[in-house]
Amino acid sequence: MRIFITETMSAARLNRRRFLFFSSIFVLTSLATWFVADLYWRDADGLTGLEIILLVLFVPLFAHISVGFCTAFAGFYVINRGGDSSRISLSAPAGAPPRLASTAIVMPVFNEDVSRVFEGIRVVIKSVQKTAGADYFDFFILSDSNQPNQWIREEVAWAELCKQVGGFGKIFYRKRRQAINKKAGNVADFLRRWGKNYRYMVVLDADSIMTGEALVRLVSIMEANPSTGIIQTAPRVIRGETLYARLQAFANRLYSPLFLAGLNYWQQHEGNYWGHNAILRVQPFMDHCALPDLPGNEPFGGRILSHDFVEAALMRKAGWAVWLAHDVEGSYEEGPPTLIESAKRDRRWCQGNLQHAWLLTARGFRPANRFHLLMGIMAYVSSPLWLLFLGLSTAEMINHGAQASADLASSSADTTSLFGYTVAVPEALTLFSLTMLLLFLPKFASVVVMLGRTEEVALYGGRARLVASAILETAVSMLLAPISMMFNTKFVIFTLLGQGVGWVAQKRAADVDGTDWREAIITHGIQTVFGVFWGVSTLILIPAYFMWLSFVLAGLVCSIPLSIFISKVGIGRKARELGLFLTPEETSPPADLELLERNLAECYRHLPPFEPLRADYGLMQAVLDPYINAMHVALLRQRRPSAGAREWFANLQARLLREGPGRFTTKEKMALLLDPQSMIRLHRELWSLPSESLADWWRLAMRQYNVLAAVPSTALYR
Repeated sequence: MRIFITETMSAARLNRRRFLFFSSIFVLTSLATWFVADLYWRDADGLTGLEIILLVLFVPLFAHISVGFCTAFAGFYVINRGGDSSRISLSAPAGAPPRLASTAIVMPVFNEDVSRVFEGIRVVIKSVQKTAGADYFDFFILSDSNQPNQWIREEVAWAELCKQVGGFGKIFYRKRRQAINKKAGNVADFLRRWGKNYRYMVVLDADSIMTGEALVRLVSIMEANPSTGIIQTAPRVIRGETLYARLQAFANRLYSPLFLAGLNYWQQHEGNYWGHNAILRVQPFMDHCALPDLPGNEPFGGRILSHDFVEAALMRKAGWAVWLAHDVEGSYEEGPPTLIESAKRDRRWCQGNLQHAWLLTARGFRPANRFHLLMGIMAYVSSPLWLLFLGLSTAEMINHGAQASADLASSSADTTSLFGYTVAVPEALTLFSLTMLLLFLPKFASVVVMLGRTEEVALYGGRARLVASAILETAVSMLLAPISMMFNTKFVIFTLLGQGVGWVAQKRAADVDGTDWREAIITHGIQTVFGVFWGVSTLILIPAYFMWLSFVLAGLVCSIPLSIFISKVGIGRKARELGLFLTPEETSPPADLELLERNLAECYRHLPPFEPLRADYGLMQAVLDPYINAMHVALLRQRRPSAGAREWFANLQARLLREGPGRFTTKEKMALLLDPQSMIRLHRELWSLPSESLADWWRLAMRQYNVLAAVPSTALYR
């Protein structure tokens, strides 16, 4: 039997790989640091205090860049050798007879677009039903939604889905009473209740899609590797309509193969977990991956927000392998539609990743997992470090402005200014070129690799459109980099000052049609003012340094119109018409993605307005409709409230029938919906009391009931 665990590669060979990888990072960082130190030393015959600070800041910044470059270079190396021979996917090749076991597909949701959630689940279910292993999979929608309309829509959608695909007993819906510890707590609650029934669990996000073939293959790989605890797939970004979403999807599809192959090259069985589109072995996950509370209060302490990195580290600590199956096809997700929505997501991730600082020295963690945690922290900390580096460099230039101006006036044409100093052009350009090489060579290499694949390059619109798209994407990414720097700097500072982040529903790729001017000005206004002030000051005081800052300043000054421009669906569709930023999932979509688009178009086209009742029509359905009322009550846990609670519920019931739901708070509505006795009594009294004793709102609802009942249930869960 072929076991693809740590024995896949000898320890000596893995150590050689890691030695080469980390030595390359060290050499590149040391070389660049030596260049900068030499430039500083030449200018002032020694290092001043500010120069030492700048040099200290430069080291982690350049090391962070070097990690990305070396990862991509390792990926380029293995891809051009025909692929890495040490891949977890080789233990269960595509097309081989599957080896299956009981598997739960779980999707935690929180106030998500119900149509998208359940049509996505429908596509996954139908795809699984086409495989030979359909009987091994059960599906769970785990809701933490806290809005009454949302809750009832989810229940209606679940019931309708089960009827249409024959899913009763295979598709389950659970609404938690208390949304404790967010997504991690939602999954943990599922495991406590049902985990013992399953050997594996596949975690999906609300916007995830995984094909039946991918799910069957993941289970087969797990079965072939009994010492593996987690296998993470590499989701491809889909359904981008805005220009920003299309740029992200194009970059993800074209550039990520090199980086993913490079990650697998050095991490092997000590990979990471990204929280979704992954398969987990349930029992060891339950035994070893309970999340501890961090010391202190939020945002740094308390509940761990970014749970996935920590769960991977705990799994490895217990001796289970964690793999990245980067070459398993059929894993998809959606991305944020606008730059502002992406920043909102980064705000949550920033706080969660900064919490990991507590765990860098945690007892028993493997070095590879500590490195994952460190890189997650650096993904956000590098932004304030970069801004501080640029700011101190500018301050040093201004401090030496008079002398620098004199030097520049008297210098020959072969000198220039870099980081506040007059240096010879060759040395300055060498360092600048090395930095640009590390930043952009991976993208260039990705394009070169794709240009050599005739059939695949056609899926990107052909060679000319692929190259044009890559050039434009690189230009836009350069403009966006300083904007992201400012966002992340703000997020890090807010976290350090103790300002936590709330839990809000994400806006997915199809939810937004552009950023308006008001939102853009509020969000990017400070960035624009900062960029204008910085640029004008630099241009007046040290014009030679302005050239070096121009790329940074351009993004900040143009942040408002740029954010609006790339957020527009119309611009994204125009780019598609021109053949720009195309991806294979768009030009030759898999059958499952085509089915999703057809179902969503049908679902949205038939949604009825119900405007007078829209604000509370979920509550209306749960009270008024006999079928929905019975279903809702059946899904609730039976409780025995105290006498005081019963009196409180009775008062709420009387108020609801007499006044309608307009003056009720969300908390009061949710309390009624959570109480089965209240729902039974409300339904009975609504249909038995004379209409004169009911609120006008209820009389209108009852008049519209026949219209509502005539609408297919599939149209009601938006």
